[in-house]
Amino acid sequence: MRFKAQHKGSKTQRGGKLRLVCIAVSLCFWVSFSPIIAQDDSLAALSLEQRAAQMFFVHLYGSSLNEAGREFLARWQPGGVVLTDDNTGAPEDVTRLVNRYQQTIIEASGLPLLVAADQEGGPIAALETGFTQFPTPTLLTAAGDPALAAAIGAAMAEELRAVGVNMNLAPVADLEPTIGSGVLARRSFGSDPALVGPALAGFVTGLQGAGVVATAKHFPGHGATGADSHTMLPVVDLSREHLESVELAPFRAAVAAGVEAVMAAHIAYPALEPQADLPASLSPHILTGLLREDMQFDGLILTDALDMDAIDTRYDYPTAALMAIQAGADVLLSAHISPDNHMLAIQAVVEAVRDGQISEERINESARRILSLKDRYGLLDWQPPDPAAAAERVNLAAHEALLEQLFRAGVTVALDRNDLIPITPDRPAALVYPATRVQVANECQPYHPALRLVGVSDSPDDTEIAWAVEAASRAEIVIVFTQNAIENARQQQLVATLPPEKTVVVALWSPYDWTTFPGIAGYMVTYSPARPAVPAACAILFGAIPAQGRLAISLGEILPAGSQG
Repeated sequence: MRFKAQHKGSKTQRGGKLRLVCIAVSLCFWVSFSPIIAQDDSLAALSLEQRAAQMFFVHLYGSSLNEAGREFLARWQPGGVVLTDDNTGAPEDVTRLVNRYQQTIIEASGLPLLVAADQEGGPIAALETGFTQFPTPTLLTAAGDPALAAAIGAAMAEELRAVGVNMNLAPVADLEPTIGSGVLARRSFGSDPALVGPALAGFVTGLQGAGVVATAKHFPGHGATGADSHTMLPVVDLSREHLESVELAPFRAAVAAGVEAVMAAHIAYPALEPQADLPASLSPHILTGLLREDMQFDGLILTDALDMDAIDTRYDYPTAALMAIQAGADVLLSAHISPDNHMLAIQAVVEAVRDGQISEERINESARRILSLKDRYGLLDWQPPDPAAAAERVNLAAHEALLEQLFRAGVTVALDRNDLIPITPDRPAALVYPATRVQVANECQPYHPALRLVGVSDSPDDTEIAWAVEAASRAEIVIVFTQNAIENARQQQLVATLPPEKTVVVALWSPYDWTTFPGIAGYMVTYSPARPAVPAACAILFGAIPAQGRLAISLGEILPAGSQG
């Protein structure tokens, strides 16, 4: 799905133990590694229906809570809600909506909600207007600094908590698809598990250390398929040995870092589940056998949204919910299911317990995990954040400065065949850049006052390409900034007309641009078009700062993950 904690320095926790995790000498977090604390008193106060309802995390349409939504929350009392694009807006609006959700549920049951959102960074961010725009997590791996990844996670958590969101449906622990396309492309931490693991673990530690639950997804790995489980049931037909050594490695890193939740994928894995076409989200072998027993994960197991086509073209919602619970899931996510259908599913779970199809202890086990998590993250003492002050608590200057640090560490010189970088002022050079990104010229020219500037449209025409060729003929080095050239034939043509031996391309968004012009002499990757990307790229191009980043994804044999030009 693209869907109050113990903070830094705190050393006490009700019912559990804390371990000090230090990613670097300068950055430590107190992280809970406690077993599930006893919640027998809380469970005893809840009816079977209320315990079952804790397992449902629902989405309510709209930027305000209408009467139907209010009645559903008050009557059926789900354990959590999921915010999506139709719920979000300015920070004060999000805060006001979340407060309304919480006040309604607390009046009815006394048990606050886990409020979740997809805030991955990069292209998937439920909260955008007025918030810091965090880049794709691939940049965290490229930077190679787990402490910096933790700081980014903590900054993101600070902004989520500011508007009442206490659970992030992130990080993506899937490895980057080798084909560079599909639903996970540009959403992952990278393609090499050895590089991804430390960055992923750092992000989890930072996010949770600052009071927001992290969710590693999509277990046991979505990156090996380009198919989209929103529209079909993908099948990953890889050996168990491969899955163990590659796809599962980032999830093991997340579990070792103390991740509180893992989301299961709607993908079939024949090597892990013998029943044909049974997805991981409904598989006892995968959820209980692999994740719970083999990997000894004792946190929340979430399904991906049960209304995705991989599931709802095969099973109705109540049936899928029962199958997921029997497989070992604690939380049943959904994005586009009506309150009436949630009611039917909750009733189906209650009836299944009464009929002996599911044991009551199985429901208690999941409800206990959910209540324990709410207790550890301070939700049982929930206080409403002030909507009027929300905008002051997000999009902070300190977070922007942190992103500048991240880009300076992560922007990657992946290839430099002819030792063109850094470019010194005594070497004639030309800069070809998107005219819509005047920031490129403004940031680069001060390093090289004689730099020839050629601004072109996003899809340059023949005249603009001729300008670039003419400028290149007068230069020893020609720099071209591209924006998703892999999807733009005119950008590809522009680069193809330039002398490859003196051309350096800076990919401002897709790292896969290089695959369309592999003969060029130099290649840099920013992984994101965010504002701090350009200053960092220009500083590295002209030698103001050293190139530190490493290629976070594989671009083939010539440019494997980890490459540094």
